[in-house]
Amino acid sequence: MSLRSVVLVAGFVLAALNLRPAIAGVSPLLDEIMNDVGLSPAGGGAVTTVMVVCLGVFGPLTPLLARRFGLDRTLLAGLLVIAAGVALRGLDGAPVLYLGSALAATAIAAMNVAMPGIVKQHFPTRVNLMTGVYVSSVVAGATIASALVIPIEHATGYDWRAVSALLAVPALLAALLWLPQALREREGTQNGPRPFGMVLRSRVTWYVTALMGLQSLTFYVMLAWLPTIYLEAGLPADQAGYLLSLTNLVQVGTSLAVPVLAGRRASQVPYVVGAGVLTVLGYLGVLLAPMAAPWLWMIVLGIGQGASFALALLIIALRPADPAGVTALSAVAQSVGYVIAALGPLLFGFLRELSGGWTVPLTAGLGVLALQILAGWFAGRPAALGRAGR
Repeated sequence: MSLRSVVLVAGFVLAALNLRPAIAGVSPLLDEIMNDVGLSPAGGGAVTTVMVVCLGVFGPLTPLLARRFGLDRTLLAGLLVIAAGVALRGLDGAPVLYLGSALAATAIAAMNVAMPGIVKQHFPTRVNLMTGVYVSSVVAGATIASALVIPIEHATGYDWRAVSALLAVPALLAALLWLPQALREREGTQNGPRPFGMVLRSRVTWYVTALMGLQSLTFYVMLAWLPTIYLEAGLPADQAGYLLSLTNLVQVGTSLAVPVLAGRRASQVPYVVGAGVLTVLGYLGVLLAPMAAPWLWMIVLGIGQGASFALALLIIALRPADPAGVTALSAVAQSVGYVIAALGPLLFGFLRELSGGWTVPLTAGLGVLALQILAGWFAGRPAALGRAGR
């Protein structure tokens, strides 16, 4: 492998690692942030909510940026804006906390949409492998950030502001590694016909969008409420946190392996349905016997959710014929998908409040999973969106 290829892959992986720490690193520090800034619980929760909403709202900007500047430069700009956002939110006051968080999330939204197109542009013969590398890096970045922010705070003696600002360092390092790609002129920049019309007219787009949104919803529900479910079931707080860490850790390996296998076949239906069924089994375990084998349920849930996320992104990268089409499909699927996902934890909490327990919310989650499997059945079938402009 040439030095140029090594730098390309290293920059790509490090960019992917930066797609979640700005979000995942907030939750462990949230109590400290709320006390320091003077936020209510609703105000503290709004920090994450604002970021997830930005993931959905600002994703459609990416195809416009890619047409004007190219995918490589769009990714570079995203990394720099993430660094600026996490540094800004560490300044004094609630307004800059929200503004910096929204700025970082806006950059992540653009990068989320750009990454499948970058896979198609730079690794056209290895889409399945590099999708696995990309998704596993995203999951690993979230896992590392949520696990290390508190130990870093204790080891350095820094407060939450400084620790949050440290998240700018890996973003700047990734930008440095990606700079050669951004400076090099490429034939793959997206200056051709606009592919949105072709994408929006295709039924495949809406199958993929439904799969992306529903699997994201069932993931964010567990991310938000799983520790609380186990706390109320009688598990100590530290063990409840370990369970969430375990299911996230399992997703790293799963999201790397599954696209490599699924990408070798014309149809991804067996994998998408299998991933949905495993997620159902994880939900059922938490619903019916949460304390019987909690570690088993987390492993099953992690395999199912990690595979579902990876497969949704793999399908986005496989279906269109060129990077412009992939970016357009990614913009639609991820933008709508994250808006759907942002509603999940809120509705889940509302059902918990109305019913007084977790049976109704988890049963509703199973209903969403049934729809996810159905959407995956249609999205996973062999299909092609064609070349942009056709």
